[in-house]
Amino acid sequence: MARILAIDYGTKRTGLAVTDPLKLIAQPLETLATAELLEFLKNYLAEEEVECIVLGMPLHPDGNPAQIAHLVVGFERKLRKLYPDLQVVTWDERYTSEDAKKAILASGARQKKRRDKGLVDRVAAALILHDYLESEIW
Repeated sequence: MARILAIDYGTKRTGLAVTDPLKLIAQPLETLATAELLEFLKNYLAEEEVECIVLGMPLHPDGNPAQIAHLVVGFERKLRKLYPDLQVVTWDERYTSEDAKKAILASGARQKKRRDKGLVDRVAAALILHDYLESEIW
């Protein structure tokens, strides 16, 4: 069965999360330099069956696109061109980084781990994916 992959795209780092094959659970997968993202996806998609990519869309609280939204749109276009048979969905990612920090704090993680920006990116991607799974759209 195919998985769903979520991407919390950033200018420097990108967080990834993935579902289990039954698409029940969203779990953090990886954080990597954004420059390495396309190569990682090429390898990952060759090894794992993925039916959909959920790409976090950065929006301001009022719903307007955030400053890096144009970069996400450009990346979305690349994905659609490189993987025309793969469904690509953009998803509102407002507050996911803040919610990720709160979840890490609530987990009892030590201060050093709470400062790990890569962990925040992975957890934010998992929250984006969880929100998508909770919707009735898919």
